[in-house]
Amino acid sequence: MSRFVVCGETLIDLVRVAEPSDDHFRTTWQALSAGGPMNTAVALSRLEADSHFLGRLSRDAFGRQLHDHLTGAGVDLDLAVITDQATSLAVVELDADGVASYTFHFDGTANFAWQPPELPELGAGDWLHIASLACVVEPGAGVLLDWASASQAPLSYDINVRPTVITDPKLYWTKVEPWLELAGRNGGIVKASDADLAALAEVAPGGADPAETAALWQQRYGLRAVVITLGPGGAVAVDADGRTDVPGRKVEVVDTVGAGDTFMAGFLDGFVRRQASLEDALRRGVAAAAIVCERQGAQPPTAAEVDELLRSDAR
Repeated sequence: MSRFVVCGETLIDLVRVAEPSDDHFRTTWQALSAGGPMNTAVALSRLEADSHFLGRLSRDAFGRQLHDHLTGAGVDLDLAVITDQATSLAVVELDADGVASYTFHFDGTANFAWQPPELPELGAGDWLHIASLACVVEPGAGVLLDWASASQAPLSYDINVRPTVITDPKLYWTKVEPWLELAGRNGGIVKASDADLAALAEVAPGGADPAETAALWQQRYGLRAVVITLGPGGAVAVDADGRTDVPGRKVEVVDTVGAGDTFMAGFLDGFVRRQASLEDALRRGVAAAAIVCERQGAQPPTAAEVDELLRSDAR
C-alpha cells in the first residue's frame, strides 16, 4: 500500500463554553475543526501514516482554519478541492457523560457538491477510506459511489450514522447498503458502532448482539472484516476466521468527539499499514480512541503516545 486516501467531509463543531451569565443576548462558543473523515485523516498522519485528504474545502474563514488544521497535522492536501461554497457547521451538545449530539447546517455548503472531474483515479496500491455523511448526503453521495465503484483501490467504510440528517431509517439504509456491497467487492472493511446498529436496527439485517450483525454482514457482503465499536466495552470484529473481541479501557472522559474516527485510524494503521493481526489492530484502535476521549474535541494521539499506552499493558 502506497498511501491512505481519506474521502469525506470537514466541518466546524460549535461547542458552547459554559460560563455563568445572565446575559441572554450573547453566548460564547468555541469553533473546533471537525468532520469524521477529516479526523481520521489527521489521526492517520499523527500515527505516521501517509495520509491524503480528499475533500471539498471552503475559502471562507472556517475553511482556512480546517485547511491549516489538516496541513498542521501533516495531512497532504494534493487531492483536496478548494471552493467558494461555505463551510458546513454542526452545533454540538454534550450530555453529562461527555457524549455528543449534533445539529447540522449543510444547505449549499462545500462538502456535498462533488463533480466527477474533481475526483482522482486511484490505483491498487492506494487504500481508500470513506465515511459518514459524504456517503449519504446528495448530490455528492451518488457521485462518490459511482467514482468509488470504478476504482481499483481497496476500501474501508465507516458508516457513522447521523439520524438527524436522514430521519427515516429505511431511507438511510438505502444509502448505506450500496457501500457495504462495494466494500465487499473490493476486499474491504466496514466499521460501525453499536449506536449505528441501533439506529438502523429496524431495517438492516442483523441480530440483537452486535457480533451477530457483524458475522451476518461479513458473510452476506463478502467483506474482509466487519468491525463494531462498543463504546466503553471495547470492540469486536468478524472476519473469515471468526470473531475477535478486545476490551475497552478505563479513562477520564472529557468528551467522545472523534473517538470512533480515531479508533478507525488506529485500526487501519495496525491492520493495513503494519499488517498486524486483527486482535492487535483492534487494540491499537481502542488505545487511540481512549486517548482522544481524555481531550476536548478530536485531538488524536501520536504514534509514540499510542505505543506507550500499549507498552504499559505489559508492565
